[in-house]
Amino acid sequence: MDLDLSPKLAKKVYGDDGGSYYAWCPDELPMLRQGNIGAAKLALEKNGFALPRYSDSSKVAYVLQGAGVAGIILPESEEKVIAIKKGDAIALPFGVITWWYNKEDTELVILFMGDTSKGHKPGQFTDFFLTGANGIFTGFTIDFVKRAWDVDDDTATALIGNQKGKGIVKLDANFKMPEPKPDHRKGMALNCEEAPLDTDIKNAGNVVLLNTKNLPLVGQVGMGADLVRLEGNAMCSPGFSCDSALQVTYIVKGSGRLQVVGVDGKRVLETIVKAGNLLIVPRFFVVSKIADPDGLSWFSIITTPNPMFTHLAGSIGAWKAISPEVLQAAFKVPAETEKLFRSKRTNDAIFFPPPK
Repeated sequence: MDLDLSPKLAKKVYGDDGGSYYAWCPDELPMLRQGNIGAAKLALEKNGFALPRYSDSSKVAYVLQGAGVAGIILPESEEKVIAIKKGDAIALPFGVITWWYNKEDTELVILFMGDTSKGHKPGQFTDFFLTGANGIFTGFTIDFVKRAWDVDDDTATALIGNQKGKGIVKLDANFKMPEPKPDHRKGMALNCEEAPLDTDIKNAGNVVLLNTKNLPLVGQVGMGADLVRLEGNAMCSPGFSCDSALQVTYIVKGSGRLQVVGVDGKRVLETIVKAGNLLIVPRFFVVSKIADPDGLSWFSIITTPNPMFTHLAGSIGAWKAISPEVLQAAFKVPAETEKLFRSKRTNDAIFFPPPK
C-alpha cells in the first residue's frame, strides 16, 4: 500500500493559560512511524513556563517565533540558562533536561524534530516531567520522597502536590526567573538567520547548514539540519539525500509547489505547501520545490549529522559529470540535443531564479 506523503498540520495535545503543546500524529503522517521521526511544537504565551522535562528521544529545537529563555541541563553538567530568539537552533541530546519560559508579549513558538528509534512510541516523543500533576514526584509515595530528598512530611507533601499544572503553567508576572547568561550560549545554540550562508544564489535563494562544525552537539543528537530560504518564484533543484538519510521538512514561511518522484519514476506527491506544514521525503526519493511570489522558507532535519545531497540540475548537477556519449545514449537523443541540455544551468547551483 502506498504511503500518504501529503503535508500535515500539528494538533493540540495539551495546554492551558500558559500555552499549548502540539504534535504530529504518526496515524495521520505514517512516514513518522516508518522513519522513527517525531515532530512537535511548543507555544508559550506571556509568562508561560514549560515545566522541566526530559525526553525519550534526541531532538533539534528551532525557534519559529518570539524570544524567551531556555534552561538546558546536560547529563552531569551545570544548568545553562540561555536567551533564545527566532531563528535559533538548539541540539538536545539524550538525557538533557530542559525548561522554557516566555516573558515577552509575543508568543514564543519552538519546533522540535528528532529521532524516536529508541523511544517508547515510534514516531512520537514521550516527555517525562520532573514536576506537575503528571510529574515523577506524583508517582512516588511520601516515604520514598522523604528518604530520597531527606525532607519532612510537610515538605514531601508540598513537593508532590502543590503544582497542579501539567506540562505548561502560567507564572505570576512578578515571579523572578533566572536571567540568561551570555557565556552559556556558546556551543548551545546557533541562529540560522544570522549565521554565515553556506550557499547564496542571487535572486534565487540561500541555505544555512547545521552540522558538527558550527554546532558540535548535533553529533551527539545524530542529526543535521538546514534553513532554506527561496525567493519569490525561484526553484530549488531536484535532488535527493545520497547517504540514505531521511529529510523531515517544516514550512516556516510562505508557500509553493512541491513534487516528489520515487521508485520507477512515479510522481508520488504533487502538492502546495504552506507555513505550518510538515512533510517527510523517503530515502533516495527526489524532491523539488518552486516558491510562490511571496517566497518559501523551510527548516529541515536530516537523519545524519553531516548530510550529503546529490542535485540533479544546476552547475553542480550530477548530469554534468556524466560523459556526453552516455547521456546521448541514455536519453536516446541526437548529439545536438545533448549539447543543448548540457549547456544550460552552467552558473546556477541548487537554486534557480525566476524565468526572465
